[in-house]
Amino acid sequence: MKFWSDTTKKLKPYIPGEQLNETEIVKLNTNENPFSPSPLVIQEIKKLVETDLKKYPDPQSNELKDSIAKFYTTDSFKIDNKNIFIGNGSDEVLAHVFMAFFSGKKLYFPNITYSFYPVYCGLYGIDYNPVPLNEKFEIEKNNYENLDGNIIFPNPNAPTGIDMPLDIIEEILIKNPDNLVVVDEAYIDFGGQSALGLINKYKNLLIVQTFSKSRSLAGMRIGFAMGDNNLIEGLTRVKDSFNSYPLDKVAQIAGKASMEDKKYFEYTSNKIIENREWTISQLKIRKIETLPSMANFIFVKVDKAESIYKKLKERKILVRYFNQPLINNFLRISIGTKKEMEILIKNIDEIMGE
Repeated sequence: MKFWSDTTKKLKPYIPGEQLNETEIVKLNTNENPFSPSPLVIQEIKKLVETDLKKYPDPQSNELKDSIAKFYTTDSFKIDNKNIFIGNGSDEVLAHVFMAFFSGKKLYFPNITYSFYPVYCGLYGIDYNPVPLNEKFEIEKNNYENLDGNIIFPNPNAPTGIDMPLDIIEEILIKNPDNLVVVDEAYIDFGGQSALGLINKYKNLLIVQTFSKSRSLAGMRIGFAMGDNNLIEGLTRVKDSFNSYPLDKVAQIAGKASMEDKKYFEYTSNKIIENREWTISQLKIRKIETLPSMANFIFVKVDKAESIYKKLKERKILVRYFNQPLINNFLRISIGTKKEMEILIKNIDEIMGE
């Protein structure tokens, strides 16, 4: 620890899900998409690498921004290039959000949520207040009224998978006109309702999304935020003070192609939803409780959760176990292919029968 600053010594880094290099692993622990990226993505990447990688990428990722704006613009809603910010995965976007808007202020988020939030608070010295979920693991809107600080929460929440109705999000925005409300929508494409339609109405709303989940591009690290011009300008100022070329050319072209292949995006997202509902139904038959999920994972309550997690790992099936209060009797299980989920259920039956 020689040469470490006091801040570095105090940090408690985020612990990601295990990434094993073994073959024949059923990997259901990091919420990756089990399907390959769109064929159009592969096609466009091949074109690019055969032409020009010697020059720097567009620092603002304008073509990617344009494709995102086009994807989300409808007859009743319009979003412009200037309302979009691009970063290396939603984690980097969130890191810039914490620096640009939360530093020096109080921050509120659920006590059971994405575990990177308190890590960022430690990194930037942000005073945060965990807000308890209710007995159903839901966010209570009454706990987010007229607060004296900014707010962030995932929707659907992680690791629970429970989503918040749009009308409740709007109430939180109305009750906190002087606070920024950041909605982390990493899993919104699996059945939830995005708050994106509210950004033209509320200048204190920022939406963060990712290409890692519903677009099968976790390996590309593409994230983005959408909100009022003022918020995007703040994020850009932070980015350009840290790394003015955050997204490489390959990632930019891959993201653009993914946005353009809407049919493939809808097909794979629907298949994951279908596999999720099948898995929940199978667990219900076995009287295993699952929280209602609108994500590409489920949160499953089981006796001796840590033991089952270890036994599944021995059988080369990875799920996520959080050894922390309130949720140490749950397993978070990513939704894979139908075959992978069948293997999971078969092994759960064998373990429960031991």
